[in-house]
Amino acid sequence: MLWQTGPMSAGRSARERVRAELTREIKEAARRQLAAEGAPHLSLRAVARELGMVSSALYRYFPSRDDLLTALIIDAYEALGQAAEAAAASSEGDDLLERWRAVCRSIRQWAVEHPHEYALVYGSPIPGYRAPADTVVPAARAVSVLLGLLGAAWAEGRVAPPADAPPLRAEVAGEMERLAAEILPGVDAATAFRMLVAWTQLLGMVSFELFGHSVGAIERTDLAFDAAVDAMARYVGLVPRGEGGVAGRTRRRGGRAAPTGVGSRPNGAG
Repeated sequence: MLWQTGPMSAGRSARERVRAELTREIKEAARRQLAAEGAPHLSLRAVARELGMVSSALYRYFPSRDDLLTALIIDAYEALGQAAEAAAASSEGDDLLERWRAVCRSIRQWAVEHPHEYALVYGSPIPGYRAPADTVVPAARAVSVLLGLLGAAWAEGRVAPPADAPPLRAEVAGEMERLAAEILPGVDAATAFRMLVAWTQLLGMVSFELFGHSVGAIERTDLAFDAAVDAMARYVGLVPRGEGGVAGRTRRRGGRAAPTGVGSRPNGAG
């Protein structure tokens, strides 16, 4: 009973606090090693030496290098997702296009402030490391914020693809229909495809900046990124309040929206 287990619970809580604190210190030391040596050279022995631990003690927290890498990757995805969610929440009630801009800027800002963690999740693959399924949900957290904004815009009838948008190729239409059903229920395959392109393009702008590819080409990377954010918003079909959209002009079939846009059939995330 609760009143009989108070002292034992307190003891367990103290042990848990000690374990949580040492886990945090291990991950912080590992992040410093990432910054100095890069993810491929992450070493449990080196982390243990920095903390004054024997390797066998550290293995009780992280049995292998890959376990530590996975923890760092999940932390990075979660932190990026939190930044995106906070930006969306702080601009709640504003125009959806403004919220899109705020979320995209928050993603770039987090990456600029945490370049090594961004490189860990969006940089080159780590030789010999295979990400487990545990990373899938955290990886989708940031883009899910943008997907939510696009879904809300669609529901409000405020999605209008560019007039010159080419039809979705038949070779990818089926796959995009399945993707749309998973990540943007009710939204057509062509819009889901444009969202996939927009997400990868935005990450590409961030990667160009962080990995030095913009040097000599773009001086104000912040302004260039803002321009890309607006361009991708238009590309996926987000329109400013007051402009018409096509989502509201869809036919209703069985209580669901049936897209009628060019290149869509009865119905990507980065």
